[in-house]
Amino acid sequence: MKKPAISSAPLPWMLCTIGFMGILATILWFAYQGNLHPILTQNDKLAHLVLYGIAAFLGHQACNRRHIRQLGCSIPLFPALFGLFTLGEELVQQFSPYRSLDLLDVVASFAGIAIGYWLAERRWFSSSK
Repeated sequence: MKKPAISSAPLPWMLCTIGFMGILATILWFAYQGNLHPILTQNDKLAHLVLYGIAAFLGHQACNRRHIRQLGCSIPLFPALFGLFTLGEELVQQFSPYRSLDLLDVVASFAGIAIGYWLAERRWFSSSK
């Protein structure tokens, strides 16, 4: 009998993802307090690209690169859910005195998610291909 194509994700990917999400949550907390380190505020778009790219890469690996089928399309599970979170988080910023809604931040974040997803799909990061 053939082994299913999707198996449980390796523990190291899960631990890295949880750790990185903790770092990302801490950065968001500092941002909403108005205490974000200048290295992140002065390089805002690059920070969005890199941080969201790392999160998408790790999360997609931790979910074992799972996809869902909707209306005949294969949608990567973690990047899609993280994209929805990203959009929601950007929209909530308009209610914060220290943050502001910025379309270029959204573009940089989604570009990071796309790059992270693309890298996670590459053969050299895959143990099952």
